[in-house]
Order: sequence, then C-alpha cells, then structure tokens
Amino acid sequence: MSFRPQPTPIARPNRCQLFGPGSRPALFEKMAASAADVINLDLEDSVAPSDKDTARANIIAAIGAIDWGNKTLSVRINGLDTPYWYRDVVDLLEQSSDRLDQIMIPKVGCAADVYAVDALVTAVERAKGRAKPITFEVIIESAAGIAHVEEIAASSPRLVAMSLGAADFAASMGMQTTGIGGTQENYYMIQNGAKHWPDPWHWAQAAIVAACRTHGVLPVDGPFGDFSDDEGFLAQAHRCATLGMVGKWAIHPKQIALANSVFTPSDAAVAEAREILAAMADAKARGEGATVYKGRLVDIASIKQAEVIVKQAEMLAAS
Repeated sequence: MSFRPQPTPIARPNRCQLFGPGSRPALFEKMAASAADVINLDLEDSVAPSDKDTARANIIAAIGAIDWGNKTLSVRINGLDTPYWYRDVVDLLEQSSDRLDQIMIPKVGCAADVYAVDALVTAVERAKGRAKPITFEVIIESAAGIAHVEEIAASSPRLVAMSLGAADFAASMGMQTTGIGGTQENYYMIQNGAKHWPDPWHWAQAAIVAACRTHGVLPVDGPFGDFSDDEGFLAQAHRCATLGMVGKWAIHPKQIALANSVFTPSDAAVAEAREILAAMADAKARGEGATVYKGRLVDIASIKQAEVIVKQAEMLAAS
C-alpha cells in the first residue's frame, strides 16, 4: 500500500441512476416512487433547446414539491459549451429547496471545467446561505475527458461520482458505431474459426475506475441504449461491476430492477464474505497470515475484498 492510502468514497446506495427529461414533469412522481437509488432529472440531451427554460422551471418546482424519499436527487445541467449551463446552476441554487443533492456536469474534458462550475456554485451558495453543500457527478464523454480522467477525478472536493457516457464518447473518439454501450458487431476476434466479441468500453471503464478509486470517487457505468435487450444490459452491468463500478444508469424503468440485481450483493456472496472474514480471524488468532477456505488460499488481500462486499450489504440494509 502506498504511503498515501486511497480515500474512501461517499457511502451511499448508487446501484441504479434513473434518468428523466425535465420537460416531462408527469414522470417525476413515478421516478420518485421507483427503486432507483439516484434520480437524475435532465436538462441536457433529452430536452430540446426550445424547452430548456420550461424544463428548468419544472425541475425547480419538483425538487421541493415531490417526496423523493431517501434517494440522491441530482440534476444534469447543460454542457459548458452551451449558453444554458450558467442559468441552470444559478436558477437551481437560487430558486430550489435544499432537497437538491447533486449537480451532474456533462462532457467534462479537464479539471478546469469542474473548477468553473465549482466557482459558480460556491458563489451562489454563499450568497443565498444554502446550508447543504451541493455535490458533483461528472460524465466522461470525450477523448479529452478520458485523457484527463485522473486530474478530473481530483478536481474538486464536491466530486463524489463519475460516469462513462458511451454515445458521445464514441463520437468523440471517432468510433465506427451508433450503439450505446454493449458489444459491437465489428469489434471481434477470431479464434479457431469462431468469432468472439470483446468489450470495446472495457479500457475506458477501467481507466475511470482507477482514477475514481485513487481519489475517493464512485465509478458508475452509463447508459445501455437498447432497452429491449435485458441480457445485453445484464452482461454489461456484470462486466463493469467486476471491474469495480458501483452502479449503472437506467434510461428506461425496466432497467432499474436489472441494475439493482447486479449491484446488490447476493445472500450467498455476503455469507461467503463473512465466512472468509471469520476464517482469517481464526488464522490471525493462530499467528498465521493466510489460510485455506474451500480449497483456495485466502490472505490479508482477501479480507479487503470480503469487507467491500459486507460493507456494501450493510449500507444497503441500513438504507
């Protein structure tokens, strides 16, 4: 372990982030009643330019009027390359209630992008005397974003989560695909005459996880565009969970249960983790640094792995 240990990310359920456009307020009550851990009310891509002002007003009204329970309530503002984002920030923080938890910043390409939003948020918070500091989530959606991912992860103490936005990321990288997440037809290998489809997003997800874990930020996978493909969604969710991501977006309500099923530790996994901790405790009492559990070696590193599963299960149970 380095002399400088990894900081611990914020402890909150983040298995599924449900998105809904601010221009469709009829959806808000249903989103609040859903099983998603995080609600992302959107002012960006899902809202037409002519509807930006109305969508912003809808969201401001809903933040205080709807019972969001214990969910994390987040609003995705417009990108910093648009004329909308500053008004998103100012109006949200000047006019909405303290129930707002988080601002999601899209298409972040460098740490300075986060600094710009942070400076504006801080000024409005101080001017209005807001008691609860707003947290940030950023989306990596460009070649610049992935190239600067570690400096972005370290950019602000407000930053608690980071997502991969596959569609805009693919466009920025010049990838020959119109798919949003999942395996891609022409991204394959041949072995013994048979095609095998690896994951074209794997390297970007791994880079995000490494940057996030280094700086105490929650790594989250973004959208899976084909909401008719449950198996494809589950496959990608399992892959990114294995890499260390804590959750995934839902762009359709049917994806909520799928995400929660993947990112909620199973009873069997929790039981095994507890057994490993008990086995290592017995080994420690005997003065041993390792032991055998179900035919395989477990050691101090195994304790850390098991503790991740147990702590996640305890956090979800408490919530």
